[in-house]
Amino acid sequence: MNDAPVLPPDDLACTEEVELITDYLEGALPDAQRERLELHLETCPGCTEYLEQMRTVAGSLSGLTEESIPSETREALLDAFRELRRG
Repeated sequence: MNDAPVLPPDDLACTEEVELITDYLEGALPDAQRERLELHLETCPGCTEYLEQMRTVAGSLSGLTEESIPSETREALLDAFRELRRG
């Protein structure tokens, strides 16, 4: 039995689009997906805000290197990301 909440259709579309944001920022989306996401962003202030937040985070981390992160912190972050993916 799946205990995940059932999302309204608009939230479901946003969830799908948000998953594309990283690839979009990296210029790695195929043209059709990029165009679909850009159309969605034109009409969705929530996803547009999320995109801007991701741009801000990416910009603030641009000088960060793996070597500059203490190993305990790096492992804690990796564990947290793994848990999110399992989530």
